[in-house]
Amino acid sequence: MVKAPLIIDIIHSGYYKRVLRDLFLASLFTILEVPYTLKRISVKIILASSNQGKLRELKAWMEDFEVYAFGEVMTPFAIVEDGDSFKENALIKARAVYKALDDKSAIVVSDDSGISIPVLGHIPGIYSARYAGVGASATQNLDKLIQTLKDNEIKRTRAYYTAAIAIVCEKGEFCVHGWMHGEVIDEKRGDKGFGYDPLFIPEGFDETLGELGEAVKKELSHRSKALGLAKIILKTLV
Repeated sequence: MVKAPLIIDIIHSGYYKRVLRDLFLASLFTILEVPYTLKRISVKIILASSNQGKLRELKAWMEDFEVYAFGEVMTPFAIVEDGDSFKENALIKARAVYKALDDKSAIVVSDDSGISIPVLGHIPGIYSARYAGVGASATQNLDKLIQTLKDNEIKRTRAYYTAAIAIVCEKGEFCVHGWMHGEVIDEKRGDKGFGYDPLFIPEGFDETLGELGEAVKKELSHRSKALGLAKIILKTLV
């Protein structure tokens, strides 16, 4: 069931009428509590990511499609993410892989996401994946954020995740967003999920994402919300 869309930014496409139609229907059916299910579609989707945690979530959510990580269809290469927003970085990655594939039939999907803490000036934000430095591991990033919270004597505070999902193909470029709001704490709790999940408590819960596990995260996460919109767009492109 596709949930009501939060926001969509259609950059360029001759298919915008069908996109908006499906978004409207998804929203209407959600309000009426009527399931709106996308049929299984036989088309290859290339994911512009090498992050195993993201790939696992993306593939689980895109089971209607034949999905491959770009490292499965070509030699992986570094992509410089020098954009000023999640949207810009997601598009940078998707464009780079689409160009490298040199295949007009390809549809490339990329994700850029991260956690932001308002009281700390919305850090780490777009630098979430390299908060502890370029090449830092997820554990190092997590430990640095814990130390930052402790240095500022913050035990618990508001935070939110952002996900931007970009789609690049011959028919155009698209980017959709999803958000998840909650709080972060200054200690790790749980070993499920990845990234900053052991610190993040979603709204309406007492446990961190690291304690709640994949099923709950798939239901309410920022990436799930963005992917719900991305799937509607993908349906119009095939």
